[in-house]
Amino acid sequence: MKNYLAPMEGVTNWVYRNAYHDCFYPMDKYFTPFITAKPNKRLSSKEIKEVSPETNGDLPVIPQILTNNAEDFVKTAHIFRDEYGHREVNLNLGCPSGTVTAKGKGAGFLGEPDKLERFLDEIFAKCNIQISVKTRLGMDDASGFPELMKLYNKFPMKELIIHPRVQKDFYKNTPNLEMFAEAFAMSTNPVCYNGDIFCVEDYQRVCERFPELDAVMSGRGTLTNPALAREIRGGQALTKAELRKFHDLVYHTYRAEVSGDRNVLFKMKELWFYMGPLFANNKKYMKKIKKSEKCAVYESAVAELFASEEAVFDPDNIKML
Repeated sequence: MKNYLAPMEGVTNWVYRNAYHDCFYPMDKYFTPFITAKPNKRLSSKEIKEVSPETNGDLPVIPQILTNNAEDFVKTAHIFRDEYGHREVNLNLGCPSGTVTAKGKGAGFLGEPDKLERFLDEIFAKCNIQISVKTRLGMDDASGFPELMKLYNKFPMKELIIHPRVQKDFYKNTPNLEMFAEAFAMSTNPVCYNGDIFCVEDYQRVCERFPELDAVMSGRGTLTNPALAREIRGGQALTKAELRKFHDLVYHTYRAEVSGDRNVLFKMKELWFYMGPLFANNKKYMKKIKKSEKCAVYESAVAELFASEEAVFDPDNIKML
């Protein structure tokens, strides 16, 4: 079964992906945080780094597109294909953010199935590139998802990635495995499961229930324990030394790429939101990290944490995220 890294806005960018790939068990696919398609789209320098072979090398990177306009999707997909050599793009129908869904994008698009069908008709007719879709079960409840599955089955998707929560759940409550089971049985497209894969036991439970599943995607679980994919394969548990190596690689890349201590530290504090729970006695160190405004202060706090505490993975800590 294949393993994918979920697209996490602001975190799983090219800096994170490259450091992860260098330090840990390689993923079969890395999905970029969404790139918004717009009329007359021209990629920003930040977006170019997300999709360019110059920054991603040979990593199997899949650009994710956010839009509810078919023409904009097609143009952006062709940019990724023609200018950067990508063979697959991913449509974001899962983002639960209110600022996104209020515009009828991400999971918000699921509330307009007639418009979504016209959109899918056009992009699959006009795109000469493989298209995968990442979806939630709906906006407020999952009762309409079987009808959405009938719609999805009309199109030759590279893959359908299902996060079995609705938009209003965000990342709370538990994934609706009953609805996922129904959708998996219905799907004529390959299916990937996404949602609450925090530890080996979570992965095994999903695999045992759905042994014919093609792939599993993890986001928060991998961000907290970047050795998760290796452990799933029966490999070594995360060590503090490799976590430090990984942290330093991410940090020094940001220092080289991002202007100003404040901007660098903003990125690192986002990462520590996930990695902090690895350390049982992390509170005083995390407080210092969060309060740091200069890189020198931050470096001292991180060095103190690694010198004083052991990294002990506890999935119950992660599930609070």
